[in-house]
Amino acid sequence: MWENLLPHIEFAYNRVVNSITSHTPFEVVYGFNPLAPLNLLPIHVLDVVLCRDGFEKESLIKNLHRHIKRQIERKVGKYAQHANKGHKALMFELEEWVWLHLRHDRFPTKRKSKLLPCGDGHFQIIERINDNASELDLPDTYLGSHSFMLVI
Repeated sequence: MWENLLPHIEFAYNRVVNSITSHTPFEVVYGFNPLAPLNLLPIHVLDVVLCRDGFEKESLIKNLHRHIKRQIERKVGKYAQHANKGHKALMFELEEWVWLHLRHDRFPTKRKSKLLPCGDGHFQIIERINDNASELDLPDTYLGSHSFMLVI
């Protein structure tokens, strides 16, 4: 039963305006919004008209894609600004001492119960990988990678 409805549901979904791009998926891909599925069928006309219309359509789609890319970048910037509000950058230096948060999925032998301590330390930073990741000097009892993301 659902197999017969799926194309209609997909068509309806592709005609809904996206809140980030302010355009429908059909408009982003084809440059126009079809009123019915029949509007998507190719129309056979003279080659001369197709070439002229093709170049106009190409420039229209390229301009639309540039506009949508700018809109997406603007929205992502707003989301990032809102998400990072109140955060401060903290850079850990080599040979600083840090605590290690023992997550159950990464340290199952250390966190067998929720009543056990969730932190362990002090461990020294022996190498910086990038601004927020470093390698720690861990004892051999800690299996796996010694690289961690460092946060406050």
